[in-house]
Amino acid sequence: MAESGGPEDQKPQSDEARSAFAPPAGTSHPASPPEEDHPTSEFALPTGVHQEPGVPAPSGSGSGGGTNSDTLSSAFTPPSTYKAQQAPPAFTPAQGSPMVRLTKEAPWQDRMRTMLRMPVTERPAPDTIQHTDDDTGPAVPRVLDLTLRIGELLLAGGEGAEDVEAAMFAVTRSYGLDRSEPTVTFTLLSISHQPSLVDDPVTASRTVRRRGTDYTRLAAVFRLVDDITSTDTEVSLEEAYRRLAEIRRNRHPYPGWVLTAAAGLLAGSASVLVGGGALVFVVAAAGAMLGDRLAWLCAGRGLPEFYQFTVAAMPPAAMGVALTLTHLTDIRPSAVITGGLFALLPGRALVAGVQDGLTGYYITASARLLEVMYFFIGIVAGVLIILYLGVQLGAQLNPEAKFIPNDRPALQILVSMTLSLAFAVLLQQERSTVLAVTLNGGVAWIVFGAMARTGDISPVAATAVAAGLVGLFGQLFSRYRYTSSLPYITAAIGPLLPGSATYFGLLGVAQNEVNRGLTSLSTAVATALAIAIGVNLGSEISRLFMGVPGAVGGASRRAAKRTRGF
Repeated sequence: MAESGGPEDQKPQSDEARSAFAPPAGTSHPASPPEEDHPTSEFALPTGVHQEPGVPAPSGSGSGGGTNSDTLSSAFTPPSTYKAQQAPPAFTPAQGSPMVRLTKEAPWQDRMRTMLRMPVTERPAPDTIQHTDDDTGPAVPRVLDLTLRIGELLLAGGEGAEDVEAAMFAVTRSYGLDRSEPTVTFTLLSISHQPSLVDDPVTASRTVRRRGTDYTRLAAVFRLVDDITSTDTEVSLEEAYRRLAEIRRNRHPYPGWVLTAAAGLLAGSASVLVGGGALVFVVAAAGAMLGDRLAWLCAGRGLPEFYQFTVAAMPPAAMGVALTLTHLTDIRPSAVITGGLFALLPGRALVAGVQDGLTGYYITASARLLEVMYFFIGIVAGVLIILYLGVQLGAQLNPEAKFIPNDRPALQILVSMTLSLAFAVLLQQERSTVLAVTLNGGVAWIVFGAMARTGDISPVAATAVAAGLVGLFGQLFSRYRYTSSLPYITAAIGPLLPGSATYFGLLGVAQNEVNRGLTSLSTAVATALAIAIGVNLGSEISRLFMGVPGAVGGASRRAAKRTRGF
């Protein structure tokens, strides 16, 4: 602290404590009373008492040997008797205070996730990366608005709540806003910023009205956040708003007819995966494309998604029942219906919901899983209506006709990759990621087939292991590309979805065999949970072993302990 200047220059101007006796602005200070009118300090040496050598005079002493009365000492100045060599150890918690150094080599997701999981008092001070032209600092309302808009696009695109909070936290810290706390729920985003301990916090919120699946837009938002958090790229607030507007205006990478064709390819590939032939492939594809067009029609009329799923599930089931009524022995109607279910099962929402629950965002997880339940009930309603009509018409639907064992491994590996490819197109992924996710889906099916078919291991356990590898590889791909892991994971789990178990459960219910139907449906639910948990576990394993580069003193390990106190 500089010693020059008056007393006003020596005292720190703290914004955290102001005297209640400070005169109002515009009034003059009262004249100081004469020196002899001042009260004598109780610590002053009495008259006639001499100070011993080596003992400092107490503060306020009237002795001439004391310190200069014009010199003001800080409350943080150590006493003159203080010696660093004899000082006691600093007071720290029993487990110690972590020292965190996060280097540029760590992806911003890991850096921000690490700080979000830390207590507020242990977070390092923000390092302003993006500077503004105004010397007074960034415009707080504009930074918060930009942060909410970025979070809205991520949440609407299906990103997990923890990653959305990490992105919002990264934007505010990059523009120099300390004491910012983002909060994400299923449809509501909010962020609070407190300039100092005595200032009122500034809070802004935004509601997510529409959600749509577009992983190309999701990847573009991740690139924007990566540029904002990078010291090598300068992104002003105006530039960030401009790029965000371009991301919103960009059209989807695939037109509507391509999406409809992809839905048919997905259903046809899934029907072959469970034992269908060429005719089954064509019929399943036709039923899925018809259901997709009907769902688009309902969406254009403003019907909720529940009814869209109900309507989309009817054509594949009707195709399967129609094939049963033809009494052809060389086809499998169950494969047609199963293929149509593969194209409708909400695997993306299921994985996101379970992931939010495993990471501690229970409100968002409950809302997402409730959404999955409504979608599933809509699918069940559409299929059950058609199956019930088929039973009344005399269709001989056989609930015992499980899919054919894996006697065509090469063909099934090929169609599993085709299924993942079609799923990637439906998710509006970038063309550069389609090949990686296609290979990831093929690996998932190879692992599942080797364990469940060749090794006679439980299909649920085999599904969990295969999904874990999908999550591991997807996380590695995302770390290499500095983007979201969803484009590399969601489509790859397509071959593992429980389409056949769902169909046979619904068929048992339709034929009044409730116990067998509920058993099959419980298997479908267990398989779905195994997929979601396996994906999350694979992602966490990749973070566990790769860690956060530059984290010292076990900070990354302690930061993961969020819900329990030890």
